[in-house]
Amino acid sequence: MNQQISTGFKGMLMGIAEAIPGVSGGTIALITGIYFRLIAAIKRFDFSVFKLFKEEGFKATYQKLDGSFLLSLTLGMLVGLLSGVFGVSYLLEHYPEPLWSFFFGLILASCFYIIKQIQGVGIKEIVLLILGAIIAFGITSISPVQGSDNLVFVFFAGMIAISALILPGISGSFILLILGLYTVIITTLKGFLSAPSFDSFVLLTVFSMGCLTGLVLFSRVLSWTFKHYEKPTLALLTGFMFGSLNKIWPWRMPVKILDKDQGSITTFVESQHTNILNNDAFKILSEIKVLPGDYGIGTPKTGLCIIAVIVGVLTVLVMSKFENKINSSQV
Repeated sequence: MNQQISTGFKGMLMGIAEAIPGVSGGTIALITGIYFRLIAAIKRFDFSVFKLFKEEGFKATYQKLDGSFLLSLTLGMLVGLLSGVFGVSYLLEHYPEPLWSFFFGLILASCFYIIKQIQGVGIKEIVLLILGAIIAFGITSISPVQGSDNLVFVFFAGMIAISALILPGISGSFILLILGLYTVIITTLKGFLSAPSFDSFVLLTVFSMGCLTGLVLFSRVLSWTFKHYEKPTLALLTGFMFGSLNKIWPWRMPVKILDKDQGSITTFVESQHTNILNNDAFKILSEIKVLPGDYGIGTPKTGLCIIAVIVGVLTVLVMSKFENKINSSQV
């Protein structure tokens, strides 16, 4: 029961993270020690599941898929997503800088915690960590391209986006922005919910199939690399987390803004920041990082941000001790 409560809590943290643009649920999974088990559980989804269900029934299938773990995690994620919709949305609107600071401290402390868990760090691991940081930094700095509703492109974009979703440090929604598909998918989904059409259904179905294919294939790739190259893979993923700090620096000035309704990209005007930043119809595409003294779209809340960073660091310490206690009780 303690294990299920622990898993549900971690799922809730993942759900909250997914409600925050630029923060990956995969990061939280790696921080809380369930990443390997999650990848292994996803990997078990294949055609043999249907055969097992037909021959041995629900119980055997549930056990093979690590159903207890996935159920607790999924329920926790749903609670987290609901919390994110209300609580996190409020914080993003009124206290964005302290919120980003909290996650900055959380991820920074997690990087050092995970590095500490890698036994015998060598040159190879150091190089891969640096490479991962460079890749993630580069990805989070890319400006979006013009998207397309070509079904082949939509399918492969879904594969890439969902693969990024389970990579620590890289947000799947941000990948969709880079590919220029964020507006296409969101607009199509809104249109389908208000006035369903066959074309919208086809596009969303193709995108979903791409996501499912990417999730199944990429989980196998990650599982194989962890099995044969655990330390280098963990170092690379930690590098992704380091590089993602570029996206969650607390004091950022918008440069380019996406108008979701019009599908157009405009230059940010500082005098209009209240109308733009608090409006769901707009999404920030590119930003520049500044120091608190150069922050021009509100008060920097420096003292509160420092406290939030410390709370983020302490959260990692508490979670690691709690995880060790749970593992010890099972020995």
